[in-house]
Amino acid sequence: MSNHPTALIAEDEPLLAQALQAELARAWPALQVLGVAGNGEAAVAQALAQQPDVLFFDIRMPALSGLEAAAALADAWPQDGPQTKPFPALVFVTAYDQYAVQAFEAQAVDYLLKPVQPERLQKTVAKVQLALANHAPAAMNFEATLAQLRHLLGAQAGTAPVPAAPLRLLQASVGTAIRMVPVDEVLYFEAADKYVRVLTAEHEYLLRTPLKELLPQLDPQAFWQVHRGTVVRAAAIEAVARDEAGKLWLRLRGSTARLAVSRLYAHLFKAM
Repeated sequence: MSNHPTALIAEDEPLLAQALQAELARAWPALQVLGVAGNGEAAVAQALAQQPDVLFFDIRMPALSGLEAAAALADAWPQDGPQTKPFPALVFVTAYDQYAVQAFEAQAVDYLLKPVQPERLQKTVAKVQLALANHAPAAMNFEATLAQLRHLLGAQAGTAPVPAAPLRLLQASVGTAIRMVPVDEVLYFEAADKYVRVLTAEHEYLLRTPLKELLPQLDPQAFWQVHRGTVVRAAAIEAVARDEAGKLWLRLRGSTARLAVSRLYAHLFKAM
């Protein structure tokens, strides 16, 4: 860690962002806040450009939540090259109830409850400083961060109502009609704006249900999430290839699509 560590704040409420920045100035005078991002997508772009040492991500942000932004950033973070910096230390700012907070505590990712209290912030600062001073290999820290994000995203998904049985039929829009599509025919689902594209071997349909709401209704043994916006039928995976940059790509039976696997879900293909 340098003598002047840097940070980025992602918070969509300007007054709360200003308050956190002011409290950080008192608790950690050496910390340089590089900027404030007003949404998850901007946070990812700024973090990639500025490569700060610490990220303070609000959990609830429009379009891309703090957890989703952290996952997207982990997928895009450069891992090779002499100028590559370690992945930033993550601190989530949350208004979650105690049950959800326990998930954060269990994963050793620090968190701050809103409204941020100076005493709690002092403890967070000490924890982050210790993490930055840890000289464990960067690759080891990065893999630990990926595991933490997987658990946290899983815990978040676990708050959705669990159906009595996996979904068997989809009601997909086809013009002004509703088509009943057996889930067993689906090769993969892909998020597209406010919709989900449903791809079978012969057809493409649109669902009005967001992917994050659809996912808990699917059989987790049959369908695997391989990217933030992609869920595939495991049995349809024909091959997994690694490109020159080390990124994994899937080829499915009955489809010409080439689907990317994010770093967050690369552990599903350990044999690679």
